[in-house]
Amino acid sequence: MDFWLYLPIVSALSLVLTGGLRRYALARSLMDVPNARSSHAVPTPRGGGVAIVVSFLMVLPLLSLGGHLPWNVTWALFGAGLGVAVLGFLDDHGHIAARWRLLGHFAAATWALWWLGGMPALEVFGYTVDLGPVGHFLAAVYLVWLLNLYNFMDGIDGIASIEAISVCIGGALLYIVCGQHQGVFAPLILAAAVFGFLFWNFPPARIFMGDAGSGFLGVILGILSLQAAWLSPQLLWGWIILLGVFIVDATFTLMRRLLRGDKVYEAHRSHAYQFASRQYGRHLPVTLTVASINLIWLLPLAACVAAGWLDGVAGLVIAYAPLVLLAIKYRAGELEKR
Repeated sequence: MDFWLYLPIVSALSLVLTGGLRRYALARSLMDVPNARSSHAVPTPRGGGVAIVVSFLMVLPLLSLGGHLPWNVTWALFGAGLGVAVLGFLDDHGHIAARWRLLGHFAAATWALWWLGGMPALEVFGYTVDLGPVGHFLAAVYLVWLLNLYNFMDGIDGIASIEAISVCIGGALLYIVCGQHQGVFAPLILAAAVFGFLFWNFPPARIFMGDAGSGFLGVILGILSLQAAWLSPQLLWGWIILLGVFIVDATFTLMRRLLRGDKVYEAHRSHAYQFASRQYGRHLPVTLTVASINLIWLLPLAACVAAGWLDGVAGLVIAYAPLVLLAIKYRAGELEKR
């Protein structure tokens, strides 16, 4: 089958599956009930992210059979993504202790890195830096942090879906910019899967993604960014720039809470995007602003890095500086005033 036919099929499958999951959640009373730490006011079904997982993973082997994706990348994505999704699904339906979740997350990261070949050499100010075993460890921490921060950032309608679609389409464009066209297939398939889910998740959301979907997206985007680095070293910096909104908000919030002595594993609503959604009284303006930042600010800088016009570290600093200012402006990590 021609690759471009996969995109509407994957989107349609995700859309239909999400609708089915919504009916299942309503029938089983699998609802996200608002509480003091919630950013929504109406009980809403959860677990719709499973549709993204199924739609994306079903197509991966077909991409490899068609010569669109190396088998080692398929196994890295399939194994790590499925493991994280199953762990998130079980946590959505009950409770798994944080230490066991973390162990499972590192196991998934280790699996992915084994198939990818670990952390590739980095390009820093024109020098190639190979960190060896230290780099592999840092890559595992990076994957685990990314999948957890994606969970943290999935707190208002549509934001996690919009971020994933923006980053995937942006990542595909980066491959084209630097002449690595073979890398576009997996990101575009993931964007198509999320697009079908977004029909149900766009503000006001009729179903939430749940831990299974958010953790899955975080680890898959992380693996795709590392795969990109194997194709071209500067592409890793480009992907990290594209992920800037989520990385800066989540990391800035975490550091502030750590310094204050908070229990960082407890639920809260002190991210910048959550303060912003309460300030504006709606989720939609914040979600659309995230899309705009990704398109107007982060993508052009990432493209400059991918094309070799700007050093990756320099591009990262330039891209993140205003995002840090926004995190400060919208009080990321501060205690909510009662």
